[in-house]
Amino acid sequence: MESRSAQAAPARRRRVGREERERQILDAAVAVFSERGYANASMDAVAERVGVTKPVLYTHFGSKEGLLLACVAQARTELLEVTATAAAAATTPEDMLRRGTRAFFEFLDERAAAFSLLYSEARIAADAVEGIRAQQTDFIAALLGAAAPDAAPLQLQGWAQVIVGACERLAVWRAQDNRVTTEDATEYLMDLAWTGLQGRASGARAR
Repeated sequence: MESRSAQAAPARRRRVGREERERQILDAAVAVFSERGYANASMDAVAERVGVTKPVLYTHFGSKEGLLLACVAQARTELLEVTATAAAAATTPEDMLRRGTRAFFEFLDERAAAFSLLYSEARIAADAVEGIRAQQTDFIAALLGAAAPDAAPLQLQGWAQVIVGACERLAVWRAQDNRVTTEDATEYLMDLAWTGLQGRASGARAR
């Protein structure tokens, strides 16, 4: 009679699809980069955290810099998704700006390591980080255009640049001072930004 151990089938590791594996690698890379800094982080450390061999990382991302840029690209996609979803649930232009701004700060809270990575390694990923700014500027300009349809495209871009720049500085400040909450930062921006935009939105509705 065969022993119980002989009868037992060997445990099989679940096969992970390419998309899921890349997500695991990116999450691990964000953690390792943010903990050690880009210069001190190694592909070995990322591979060990994921539980794969180093050649797997090179197969997916080509190099350590390619892995960093992929981390930035992932953060860019996720940021647009959360801010767009928040704005879509709004009922007024003011609510739209407030929800979108709050979603931005909530994203930074939930993805603190990714935010730290973006700004600590900005020199390496400068073009990628600027791409995030351009993405959010275009998104906000489109939202403002719905509230002030008479505004010139350049004017909308200017307003959006101001808002994106203000959000970035508020985010850096919050990282340095934990007394500033997501709600605080959102309202500080609304206090100033909406003061000027409200008149344009009201004028558009009156017409």
